[in-house]
Amino acid sequence: MSTAKGPVLFDLDDDTPAPTPAEAPPVPDTLEPAPQGQAMTTAAALAARPVSRLARWFWSLLLMLITTVASVAAWNFVTNLVSQNLYLGYAVAGLFGLFLLVVLLIVIKELSAFARLGRIDRIQHAADAALASEDLTSARAVVKDLTALYASRDDTKWGRDRLKDREADMFDASTLIALADHELLGPLDAAARREVEAAARQVATVTALVPLALADVVAALGSNIRMIRRIAEIYGGRSGTLGSWRLTRAVLSHLVATGAVAVGDDMLEPILGGSILGKLSRRFGEGLVNGALTARVGVAAIEVCRPLPFAAGKRPSVRSIIKTALSGLVSAKSR
Repeated sequence: MSTAKGPVLFDLDDDTPAPTPAEAPPVPDTLEPAPQGQAMTTAAALAARPVSRLARWFWSLLLMLITTVASVAAWNFVTNLVSQNLYLGYAVAGLFGLFLLVVLLIVIKELSAFARLGRIDRIQHAADAALASEDLTSARAVVKDLTALYASRDDTKWGRDRLKDREADMFDASTLIALADHELLGPLDAAARREVEAAARQVATVTALVPLALADVVAALGSNIRMIRRIAEIYGGRSGTLGSWRLTRAVLSHLVATGAVAVGDDMLEPILGGSILGKLSRRFGEGLVNGALTARVGVAAIEVCRPLPFAAGKRPSVRSIIKTALSGLVSAKSR
């Protein structure tokens, strides 16, 4: 029995038209977590991680043992060389002496850096106390210490001269400290802001372009340490290697304790446009968040390194720094 070939018709129970492709529901997008600035978060956690007392004893004793063994070995080497060849032994002994002299100079430089950071910290606390009590005598002492701190710097000479001409006309502590802030620290604030903007751009660019897993963490940590060191130098700290690491730990420990490092895209969306991170690539979004977190670290470093507390309304805005530093990157990416 053969069947007829041809189109097969189905009777519909109702006359409802079939849906068109335009009426089909949209395909749901794959929900990916928003960029969180993993490189900066990891770098901050590494730098701010507390060191246990046992670990400090371990490294201290290990350093003492290595120093002792190296000193004894060097002494035995020089004495044996002197017994074999007098002139060559004395020449090598002179080289060891020069090396120890350089080490001593480095230690003195580090101690001087710590002393200078402590001096800035004392001025900052004295200014806070003078403002809280409105003590004009204490405020004049703060201004005197601040002027002495910048006495050898040519970039503050004009401000020091203006402050010297006008400070006698100030009769309350807040006005006098505000005058010193404006005349001496105004140009330094601008220079520190430029350093923060440059570091934020660098971290954002490296994170966006370097695909390696740990390279962005190393770059973020290195850029932040260099930024904090430059900010300390701008405000007169001139921190050494150990001083820079101490400042970095202090700044990042504060940010980790307050939870500020965990904030990312909420700082960017009001500045760069709503849901802007969702329109960018995942890697580029991570770069922007890391750059924004670097700007936040920079503002905290300015507050730590600055000899005077910020007056009301003068504290640098993290959002304005992010907008200046990162808006060009977003425009270039859009193009």
